[in-house]
Amino acid sequence: MSLKLGLYLGYWGIGPAGDEALEAVLAAEEAGFESVWVAESYGSDCVSVLAWLAGQTEKINLGAAIMQVPARPPAAAAMAGATIDKLSGGRFMFGFGPSGPQVSEGWYGIPYSKPWGRTKEYIEVVRRIVAREEKLDFQGEHYQLPIPDSQGKPLKLNFHPERNEIPIFVGAIGRRSVEIAAEVADGWIPIFFSVDKFQEAWGEHIEKGLAAGNRQRSDFQISPSVQVAIDGDLEAARNTVRMGLVLYLGGMGSRKTNFYVDLAHRFGFGEIADDVQAKFQAGDKEGAFKALPDEMVNAVSLIGSEAEVAERLERFRANDIDRLILTPVHPDKAEARHTLERMAVLAGQESPVA
Repeated sequence: MSLKLGLYLGYWGIGPAGDEALEAVLAAEEAGFESVWVAESYGSDCVSVLAWLAGQTEKINLGAAIMQVPARPPAAAAMAGATIDKLSGGRFMFGFGPSGPQVSEGWYGIPYSKPWGRTKEYIEVVRRIVAREEKLDFQGEHYQLPIPDSQGKPLKLNFHPERNEIPIFVGAIGRRSVEIAAEVADGWIPIFFSVDKFQEAWGEHIEKGLAAGNRQRSDFQISPSVQVAIDGDLEAARNTVRMGLVLYLGGMGSRKTNFYVDLAHRFGFGEIADDVQAKFQAGDKEGAFKALPDEMVNAVSLIGSEAEVAERLERFRANDIDRLILTPVHPDKAEARHTLERMAVLAGQESPVA
């Protein structure tokens, strides 16, 4: 079974940007990658970048990973996605997530209350707008469109989209959030994904969500974001992954609430995660870095020789993973390009149809 491959560009301006980013995307398109994905937080927005890439590419699909729910009303998200889909000839893919309280309340001024209930309604509104079957009239707990007893009236998207069904993905790692993703979304984008612990950590929650939505597993594309390096300076590549893990375990959230620490516990790395978090929050970042072993790095990445990576890919296939969204972590550009080219071969990738 061939695996779809996506290229993860990350945050524009923090990761690759400008000509460097475009060069990477065009190389991925040439190698047969199915998609490219762009993120946003509190800097560049992913919609603008994806619109720019739509005009620079021909075949590769354009994914948002992710559009933050508090960043824009659902109608604005639907308008942007439908526009890019039209401009690109049907290559856009939505990706949504509620972000976190620091960004939602500190940057957007949106209370972080019932984030997944809000996200669920958000997805429903976006689907209705893009479907364009009738004028929008949605009265939910979090969104009321039009506002009751107001001067607003039901409206319909005033142009015909390229497609009336644009795929919607959700970025999530918590048990309940994954259930909601499986219930209402077309796909799921987890990060720090351990294929060996996948069924144990999430299997029953995916099945529960699919059952709630009266859906089949084939309706739900599992697309983990994975950092990858083949050959070259593998120690430097592992250290890049290690730095990211330390930041998320130590700096994302509080000592009481950190979804990534919770996830590490489910993967069997609880004591390590607690130690890393404690050292990081005490100001000992070097100690936190040293406390995170290669075993944990290897569990959530694809780093090694070509033969080692090929063996790991078989585990993804065995677990019916649909797509890998890849971030090459070699500091050297030539080594990064080598990794992407070899991954395309190992995944049995074929060029996408325009």
